[in-house]
Amino acid sequence: MNCPYCNKIVQETWSYCHHCNKPLITSIKDEDIDNSSQFFDDFEYDDLDPNSNGSESFNIDIIEDDSINSKILEIDQKLNRISTHSDPLGDLLLEKASLYYKKRDLSTSLKNLEIALDNFENEQNQTKIAITHNEIGLIKEELGFFDEAIYHFDNALAILEDLKDYHKIIQVYNNVGNAYFQIKDIEKSYSYYQKALELADREGMEYEEVKSSSNLVEILFVLKSFERIKRILKRNLKFFKQKNDIYGIITTLVKYGKLYFNLGETYFENAYENFEEALRLIDQIQDKISIYLKAKLEWEVFFLIGKINLIEDNDTKAEDYLLKSLESIRIFEIYQENIDEGKVLETLGHLYEYKGDSEKAMEYYRLAIEIYYKYGENDKIASLKTNIADIYLNDIRDETEALNYFEEAIEIYKKQNYIKELANLYNKIGDIYINKNLVNIAISNFENALEYYKEMQDTYHQELINEKIKSLVDSEIHGY
Repeated sequence: MNCPYCNKIVQETWSYCHHCNKPLITSIKDEDIDNSSQFFDDFEYDDLDPNSNGSESFNIDIIEDDSINSKILEIDQKLNRISTHSDPLGDLLLEKASLYYKKRDLSTSLKNLEIALDNFENEQNQTKIAITHNEIGLIKEELGFFDEAIYHFDNALAILEDLKDYHKIIQVYNNVGNAYFQIKDIEKSYSYYQKALELADREGMEYEEVKSSSNLVEILFVLKSFERIKRILKRNLKFFKQKNDIYGIITTLVKYGKLYFNLGETYFENAYENFEEALRLIDQIQDKISIYLKAKLEWEVFFLIGKINLIEDNDTKAEDYLLKSLESIRIFEIYQENIDEGKVLETLGHLYEYKGDSEKAMEYYRLAIEIYYKYGENDKIASLKTNIADIYLNDIRDETEALNYFEEAIEIYKKQNYIKELANLYNKIGDIYINKNLVNIAISNFENALEYYKEMQDTYHQELINEKIKSLVDSEIHGY
């Protein structure tokens, strides 16, 4: 057979092309898909249940057939029989919770986990208590209750550390890191990923070390530690190719694409190459995974390709990919809006503003603001309110609405102590009041701007503002 990339002859036993070094999945079997599914780590669930084989229990693949309801009915019948003899119920409740999770009925899954936890506590089964705390934490995280999620993860860790169960400790470290990442506590998130990485290295657990390093990469993107990201991804891709781990290959290719995107326009071709390769692999396994999982794998690829096209002024392609990304996110967000949806909506707003479609731009900015509000992303909210104000001011010519949005942004920036933004907004508002011939109010705003420019030691803008104030004062004195 031939490699689909370079068209050279390859052997069926090869997991990657020895000519062009691209991954090959022609020989991947169903068990390869099942085994690799445990890798899928993009801030997803890390199940501790020792009875789980990676395709059962709390994974992200949804079952949508009659068999799941039959299994729940069967468990209910067992529970009714067992409860009459006062026998332990915990394991059955865990299994039932996992089935409801697959149905995406998170509230019922959570109720069963809480009952199971009570049961295991009565039995004093420490391992199962830790497992159940972890599963509760994962669902709490998905529901957006991050503090409660961390509480349950901490309880799981306390038990596992006493038991010296290092494999499970590493998994929960990663889960805690994920939760802190979601609430933008980068320092704590980094700390837990690093703990997981160091423990895995110490205990010689190569797979867990690779997984932990892959999670750590997301923090390194925030820190712009690109050289370290390169080293990690190079090692991880080699590992996953050797293991024929399709999910590992896909997620690493996506991270490679993200790396090249962050390195700037010079590397956009490299980003495209990795994204297209990831999409090719996803398409080739789509019959073996759920729509939900496919959407999880694709959303960021579509998003970043959309952003690349936006930067390169390919508006039509940018819109197409951004809308695909939005659609993907809305497939897997079930119980609450995902913060990533806010990013896509914001980018669509920028696209439509650039295209001159003011109404559509403001619509998407407002939708993004709603999501950012739920996540406490106040700086993003203020920035988008400023964008909306600019549209009202420059395109719609509605100074009153513009002022309303500028003032709302100022209130947020004051709480954040963003002095540069405050200085610029007060300066802009001053100009609006000049146009409205309200000189005293204009001067007041310029004076506010001047104070912030002084704090920034921005002498250039201080001089400009002083000139504006002097001109206005002179005009008042001479009655201009």
